[in-house]
Formats: sequence, C-alpha cells, structure tokens
Amino acid sequence: MLTSIAVPPLASPGSGAVAPDAGIGADEAKDAMKVWVDQDLCTGDGLCEEIAPAVFTLLDDGLSYVKEGDKVFDDPGGHAGLAVVPDGMEEAVRESVEECPGECIFIEE
Repeated sequence: MLTSIAVPPLASPGSGAVAPDAGIGADEAKDAMKVWVDQDLCTGDGLCEEIAPAVFTLLDDGLSYVKEGDKVFDDPGGHAGLAVVPDGMEEAVRESVEECPGECIFIEE
C-alpha cells in the first residue's frame, strides 16, 4: 500500500517504485514504513531531526536527509533516497511530517 502524507495519495512526488533495503528481508521491507525527503522543498529548520534523530539528519548543505543506521541517503536524495523507518519510530516520523514547515517529508506504507 502506498500512502503519501503532506500530498494526496499517489500524487507526485510521493509515488514511485520501492526497492527493498539490502539489510532486511524483502517481505519485511515491503511491509515496513518508508520515508524520503524532497530537498527542493526543505527549509532546513531541523525539526525532523529534533523529533526523529534516528531517521533524519541535516548535512552541511543545510538540508534534511533520511538515514538507515549510519547510511545517509544523500546521493541523490529525494525519492531515490527512500529509507526504511526503524521499528518504533513510525509515530515520530509521522510527527515530523506534521511539523515540517516545508512539507517536504513523504511517507510510503
């Protein structure tokens, strides 16, 4: 099921194919919440990193990116940088979406 928060479901930029993360099984990745940041919309306020530091990080360019553990999805970022949300962080990610002033965080479930 594909759901995008902050834009209507299946609307760009929240639609697209999802590749499972190599660190978890394909079935687990398919069922897990995933998140990405559209850096073109990011205002760099850092609220997402404050709320969910295990999922978001601000880099030297002043923009937010998602991460899985130590791996930061900054090349190329955007939807291509889709990260699996760790168990137990789903509500914090949803709160980050709601609080984001740039409305640049997108969730796929």
